[in-house]
Amino acid sequence: MKRKSMLALLLAVSMTCSMTAATGAVAFASDDTATEESADDAEATDAAEAEDASDDTAEASDDDQKAADEVAALIDKIYVQERNDTTDEDCKAAKEAWDKLTDAQKELVEGEEASPEYFGRDTGDASKDDPRNQDEIGENEILVVSFGTSFNDSRAEDIKGIEDALAEAYPDWSVRRAFTAQIIINHVEARDDEVIDNMQQALDRAVENGVKNLVVQPTHLMHGAEYDEMTDAINGYKDKFESVAIAEPMLGEVGDDATVINDDKKAVAQAITDEACKEAGFDSMDAAAEAGTAFVFMGHGTSHAANITYDQMQTQMENIGFKNAFIGTVEGEPEDTACDKVIEKVKEAGYKNVVLRPLMVVAGDHANNDMAGDDEDSWKSQFVASGNFDKVDCQIEGLGRIEAVEKLYVEHTKAAIDSLGSTEESADSDATADTEADSAEESAE
Repeated sequence: MKRKSMLALLLAVSMTCSMTAATGAVAFASDDTATEESADDAEATDAAEAEDASDDTAEASDDDQKAADEVAALIDKIYVQERNDTTDEDCKAAKEAWDKLTDAQKELVEGEEASPEYFGRDTGDASKDDPRNQDEIGENEILVVSFGTSFNDSRAEDIKGIEDALAEAYPDWSVRRAFTAQIIINHVEARDDEVIDNMQQALDRAVENGVKNLVVQPTHLMHGAEYDEMTDAINGYKDKFESVAIAEPMLGEVGDDATVINDDKKAVAQAITDEACKEAGFDSMDAAAEAGTAFVFMGHGTSHAANITYDQMQTQMENIGFKNAFIGTVEGEPEDTACDKVIEKVKEAGYKNVVLRPLMVVAGDHANNDMAGDDEDSWKSQFVASGNFDKVDCQIEGLGRIEAVEKLYVEHTKAAIDSLGSTEESADSDATADTEADSAEESAE
């Protein structure tokens, strides 16, 4: 009995242990399955969240680009040469839309003409400028007509510099401003809230203010296309004033070929080389030449017949004795003033150091980008890339800030003012002659 009881007890214990072990195995298996399912759930959740994040990023990117594209379209709308009834509102709308963009969105602005630089580039303090669009002009007005520039510092120093010199020289005359480039007018208005008259607005302002004697002083370099367009606009208003005179541009009459030079060209050649030498640390052009330094003066260039003026300026430099002065043009017209041709000339002349400077009234877009920019097609980059020179420097200053050039404009304006008296005397003489003729006819009858 005892033996059977013992066997029964052992059998019971054994079965209990087996059942416990089996239960434990099942429990462990259940725990492993739960862990795997939990991991799968976490991975699915992470994938879903990643997908949602990707969708959000794509959506945000699309929204950013849409906002940037809307601003680009507004900029392109005001990047035009014709003013219309909505121009002021369009300029305001473009700036307000730009201001609402994030920095990241601003970098996405790209259109036919639009870019982040349209509003984003720092060109100086616009408050230093004076748009000179005031009324209460009086009977005598000097209207200073410029192509214009959106570079604030240059506008204040170059264009305003000339205007200030004229205002000081002729205190009995009101000096007002007009730009011929509506694209630039719109840019300045939209970005800086500075409103500048175009030609029509300036002439209408003069008429409405009762101006009797109008003298127009262009700041243009020569008798080119811009000068011709300005003259046409003024001719349409001549009968609205008692007298009108148009002064000479900076370099005076054009002439027929490269050998034709005049006192205006000589004065500008001397003024710009003096200033360039001073800026570069030389006492004279001869001293610069001895140090192996050449000066390259970059003009704009034009398809107009007046383009011969650049060759005339080269002749003028050589006649003065400035063998290390070279004239070039952005447009490369005539062909020998193109950048690659000028590089060859400077190289062949043996100069190892080069100073680039604009032959332009203002140091604007052409001076900052075409001449001194970092792009591979800028003049600075091309001179450096040629490998022919040890040093290439840039002087970003317009002609309008040079005192000698300002005095030249003052002289041109004086000649125009003086011509008004001659015109009046001629008119009086014609009237007298007509009266005498009428009297003679009556006596004969």
